[in-house]
Amino acid sequence: MNPFARELLRWYDHHGRKDLPWQHPRDAYRVWLSEIMLQQTQVVTVIGYFQRFVQRLPTLASLAAADEDTVLALWSGLGYYRRARFLHRAAQLCVERHGGELPRDLDALMALPGIGRSTAGAILAQAYGLRHPILDGNVKRVLTRYHGIAGHPGESAVEKRLWIHADGHTPAERTADYTQAIMDLGATLCIRSKPACLLCPHATTCVAHRDGLTAMLPTAKPGKKIPTRALAMLLLRDAQGRILLEKRGPQGVWSGLWSLPEATDAEAAPAAALRLARVGQPDALPAFTHVFSHYRLDVSPILFDHAAPLAAVADRDDRRWCSPGELAALGLPAPVRTLLDNLPEISP
Repeated sequence: MNPFARELLRWYDHHGRKDLPWQHPRDAYRVWLSEIMLQQTQVVTVIGYFQRFVQRLPTLASLAAADEDTVLALWSGLGYYRRARFLHRAAQLCVERHGGELPRDLDALMALPGIGRSTAGAILAQAYGLRHPILDGNVKRVLTRYHGIAGHPGESAVEKRLWIHADGHTPAERTADYTQAIMDLGATLCIRSKPACLLCPHATTCVAHRDGLTAMLPTAKPGKKIPTRALAMLLLRDAQGRILLEKRGPQGVWSGLWSLPEATDAEAAPAAALRLARVGQPDALPAFTHVFSHYRLDVSPILFDHAAPLAAVADRDDRRWCSPGELAALGLPAPVRTLLDNLPEISP
């Protein structure tokens, strides 16, 4: 076994995370689900979502058979909802093409929606014990510092070098433990700012630590100012407390989720609301900002209590009046769910 892996596994045996819910049992479905959830999301956040998800959909077959609303409702709040739709479609393809199982072949796994090389490697290594390297964000940070590699890790040339190192360090023995260990190292010690280098098993051989480069590596992505958009969200609530929701189309952010009708701004809100229901005076709720990866969204929520549904705007597949008790079963964007959970009592 190479020295990097040997020292890492020695550290893992004493300090690694061995009680994560997807490790017991560590089967392919649970590993896959955890890997998708952990993309751009921290472990502490994922644990509760993972447990709720597998309680409702405990097997790949149950995920494949579920309807999209169920999947998105379980995912609601995790963000990056395309991950959930890819997960759902990949499960269906596994049933159609692979006998209801995740394949054990790297190329076959990577052919499924939402599974890239690193995710495929993590599944094969952790679920099946097969020797495949991984290169998620934590591993990139560890290897960039250990080898002193300058340049943004997202650049193809830098990423290619990192894959070579990832492969070279991955041992043939205890591959599952090694895969978890290097992710743990990046998540707990070799963190983005103020890494705990003195506790690291590689402190004496890490180039960044030796040369005082830990604050500069990995090289940051070139800055880019993100634009800001603004809109008004319309909360039409009838006398029974039902809220009018609309299902978003297949394109854009929050695609496929249930959300609130929108207007360009607060001034346009009353006219937009009148096209959907008979409404009285609007009540402006506290504005908020939601930040996406590529833009900021400034939202002005406008509440219309005692809205009376129009006969011409009946319930349909992409529009419905929902009682508070029905909201839990729907896929809602996190800020919309928070907004609905904190609505004031119906005005007299």
